[in-house]
Amino acid sequence: MAGKFFDEWQLGDQIKHEIRRTVTETDNLLFSTMTHNPQPLHIDVEAAKASGFGQILVNSTFTFSLLVGLSVGDTTLGTLVANLGFDKVKTPNPVFIGDTLRARSTVKELRESKSRPQAGIVTFTHEMLNQRDEVVCVCERSALLNKRPE
Repeated sequence: MAGKFFDEWQLGDQIKHEIRRTVTETDNLLFSTMTHNPQPLHIDVEAAKASGFGQILVNSTFTFSLLVGLSVGDTTLGTLVANLGFDKVKTPNPVFIGDTLRARSTVKELRESKSRPQAGIVTFTHEMLNQRDEVVCVCERSALLNKRPE
């Protein structure tokens, strides 16, 4: 399903995104090195074993990015003017290599754009859950979306 235009959304709409993703060691290592994050918990098996987690901890910014990515196809693909911001990002539970993650999104707020009459702002709450139904990441995303062409 492609993204929706601003005027197709209603307050409280919820989507359970179909795509799920199992996190691999390669995902975590590449993301950590591409973003110059040398945190031993993410890239050093021995340091991670000695930590309170006892194993490699997946980089939380990867988890956040994956959450947003999983949501795009159903929310803003083809209708987005711009992302306006990400707020209230929380990672209440850790993600480990081998966890399978899925996402859901809820429309939290809708408002007309004051500067662009052909667009409006949708604020989504995005949540990422693991295979144990634990929330591992949550955020709010405000997106400027086009209205349906007349």
